[in-house]
Amino acid sequence: MTAFPHFEPKGVIPATLLALDEDFGIDEAASRRHLADCALIDGVAAVTVNGHASEVHACTFEEQQRILAFSLDEVGDRVPVISGIYADGGHEAARIARMMASEGACCLLVFPPQSLGMGLVERPETVIGHFKRIADATDLPLIAFRYPAASGLAYGFETLLSLFEAVPTVRAIKDWCNDPMLHERHIRTFQSLPRKVNVLTTHSAWLMASLAMGANGLLSGAGSVIANLQVALFRAIQADDLAEARQLNDRIYPLTQAFYTAPFGDMHNRMKEALVMLGRLDKAVVRPPLAKLNDAELTRLRAALTQVGLLTEESAQQVA
Repeated sequence: MTAFPHFEPKGVIPATLLALDEDFGIDEAASRRHLADCALIDGVAAVTVNGHASEVHACTFEEQQRILAFSLDEVGDRVPVISGIYADGGHEAARIARMMASEGACCLLVFPPQSLGMGLVERPETVIGHFKRIADATDLPLIAFRYPAASGLAYGFETLLSLFEAVPTVRAIKDWCNDPMLHERHIRTFQSLPRKVNVLTTHSAWLMASLAMGANGLLSGAGSVIANLQVALFRAIQADDLAEARQLNDRIYPLTQAFYTAPFGDMHNRMKEALVMLGRLDKAVVRPPLAKLNDAELTRLRAALTQVGLLTEESAQQVA
């Protein structure tokens, strides 16, 4: 049973990375340290495991269970732990949901199934049916991950409204629509429903603008490196302190530009390397088909960390 039975997904929620050994096995001790580094920052509302940032696509069911178990053991009595459901089949998604509920997760982040590509996501019954199977398996609150249109897996606006009505345990969306106009519409509409659905932005490359629109929180892989700055920015926006928000955004900007450059899929690879440079991880191993970053990428990361003030010139030279 979760230690946070009345959890509402909102506020600053880092998505944590998964530390790996050279043989691609899970480095539990390093993963635990990283988890605590992110989760126990003042102002962090919850922490996410088994997400994109932790390479869930390359983890078995048993590994996902292990990751959740040691995460709960490390921080679960002090901060809510959200766990991702990444599955192409509805029955497998329900099996994962039951496991995560039994382990003690407080909330589930539901990824869109790749099987809804090639236009199937445009049939509302496929989306609603997927979430209903998960909701039948557990009464935990759910976060629907809303992908951008370019992915071919984006839930339509009306589909989301129908989903919220049909599956009341959907309490938030992780919004990655990549469309500022649509993002603002999500915020204004979903957070004003009789049964409010929070919008958690994951537009980390333009976070200040997104938060200024009124998003009730953020769920971000960049929080694995700069959760403290994200908390400070969220608080400044909530306090209507534009000057402070601008100063914080100026600090964050160089690093998010380095993280979210092309190829976009290397964002969490870059975050691992950044944590090595900062002395928070010993090594930056990723599972294939992801591959080690080249020297030019690492140079850009070191420069961004130095510009942000997280890495001194002397330290940057030592890790070069």
